[in-house]
Amino acid sequence: MAVEDLKTHFFTKLGVVKAVNGVSFSVDKGEVVGLVGESGSGKSVTGFSIMGLVDPPGRVVSGRILFKGEDLVQAGERRMRSLRGRRIAMIFQDPMMTLNPVLRIDTQMMEAVKAHADVSTQSARERAREALVRVGIPSPDERLKAYPHQFSGGMRQRVAIATALLHKPDLIVADEPTTALDVTIQGQILYEVQKLCRETGMSLIWITHDLSVVAGLADRICVMYAGVIVETGATSDVLDRSMHPYTKGLIESVPSRNRRGQPLAQIPGMTPSLLNLPPGCSFHPRCPRADEVCLAEPAIAEPAGTGHSVRCFYPHLEQG
Repeated sequence: MAVEDLKTHFFTKLGVVKAVNGVSFSVDKGEVVGLVGESGSGKSVTGFSIMGLVDPPGRVVSGRILFKGEDLVQAGERRMRSLRGRRIAMIFQDPMMTLNPVLRIDTQMMEAVKAHADVSTQSARERAREALVRVGIPSPDERLKAYPHQFSGGMRQRVAIATALLHKPDLIVADEPTTALDVTIQGQILYEVQKLCRETGMSLIWITHDLSVVAGLADRICVMYAGVIVETGATSDVLDRSMHPYTKGLIESVPSRNRRGQPLAQIPGMTPSLLNLPPGCSFHPRCPRADEVCLAEPAIAEPAGTGHSVRCFYPHLEQG
């Protein structure tokens, strides 16, 4: 799957919100790509754009989303409905966006199975049961008969994850799916999706603001800021040898046992309004390295020529 110069804008009464403003990245078969950034950086809108779920007043204004050679931007709603859930699935941050509160869990999961597979009711139920077991839900036969309101928030999220895994899709877009889960269950889910990627070749886009999650999960990381990707590279390269000042600020703001008793580092200022982005590099009002050169738009470059790319005039290059 490849995203090429994707632009998704929201046309409001106050102006045009450039939520995604020229994003490009790719995901290989069996690869896990982490999409990282602050709230409001455009991560979730990128995921919704891939799924064809951007509602008015938003729309994809340009760019391509290539899936198995097909441009999803040009695909109609009928075609997208045939792909969603079967070939491409999404795990939403809020499980109540996935679950219908007035239908039992078995009804919803079996409908998801039968929508894309010609199987018996018994086979659909068994597949739903296996999916619940995979995400660590105890007493799956009893839980299938329950309603969403009878589950905790974390349990509902596990059901949503299980539903996305029903058809073992080629690509899953996961929008911070483990936020509501405790650490033990989070580790179990991460293990299961990694295992599924290895065994089936499924690709995964993991959207999160938690660097500790992608550190142990993702093969590559794309760091987003104000609607654009500012740094891309192998997970170890980005976390150990970050080049963009924004990425470096994110990493330094994470609590560490090595700095016990010291104040946490902060990135000064706030994320700019997507209605009125500053000229040139959007990060320059908050950047300690910025000067008048940064009033121009920086291009993506690979200073080391190793596939680790950065959108910055003054990247950190001193690390060995």
